[in-house]
Amino acid sequence: MDRIIQSPGKYIQGADVINRLGEYLKPLAERWLVVGDKFVLGFAQSTVEKSFKDAGLVVEITPFGGECSQNEIDRLRGIAETAQCGAILGIGGGKTLDTAKALAHFMGVPVAIAPTIASTDAPCSALSVIYTDEGEFDRYLLLPNNPNMVIVDTKIVAGAPARLLAAGIGDALATWFEARACSRSGATTMAGGKCTQAALALAELCYNTLLEEGEKAMLAAEQHRTACSTPALERVIEANTYLSGVGFESGGSRGA
Repeated sequence: MDRIIQSPGKYIQGADVINRLGEYLKPLAERWLVVGDKFVLGFAQSTVEKSFKDAGLVVEITPFGGECSQNEIDRLRGIAETAQCGAILGIGGGKTLDTAKALAHFMGVPVAIAPTIASTDAPCSALSVIYTDEGEFDRYLLLPNNPNMVIVDTKIVAGAPARLLAAGIGDALATWFEARACSRSGATTMAGGKCTQAALALAELCYNTLLEEGEKAMLAAEQHRTACSTPALERVIEANTYLSGVGFESGGSRGA
């Protein structure tokens, strides 16, 4: 069996990077549909609009309906097609990001993902979890490609409830043990092949980073310090989001 690793086309992380969204997204498309959590749009919409405008991009912003359902995906597709959008940006939490990935897949356009919390490793993955309108599990949508770009504003993540960061740490801690078990057994990963050395190394780096920096990052998050003044928080956000994301998808996922 072949060895395969997959990951987002580009991963960008930094404090106030939301101010530079347009600059980074410009190479992908000129016209964008932004799907965002209502709460996030409440404090970030004007910043997003200015960033796109400064980059000479056209943007249509719409709030996420609340469930990553086929009906919600179809609703957003209607908005995107009416506005002639050539790419999708999802900004917010897990269901919003899954919806953006699924929407872009069905439209056949690029997608960028901007998580505002570091509670899971899903943002970097080629997977959307689809629910019914009532919030019941419907199906897994395995996507042919990972997001074109993942952009993480660590200042926004640092301001989120600390319990969300703790959830991400708990999730990411298991990545190394799952990847190691899959590597030893020769199991097939979500990438469709055996684990690569690179994926295994990222999974181990994820674990070591969390052991070294996790406690300091949690203290910073609990005090809502800005990420630019806490290197530990920056490293843990990267571990939760990128290292664990590539590690679980290309390293292997098993009960740990």
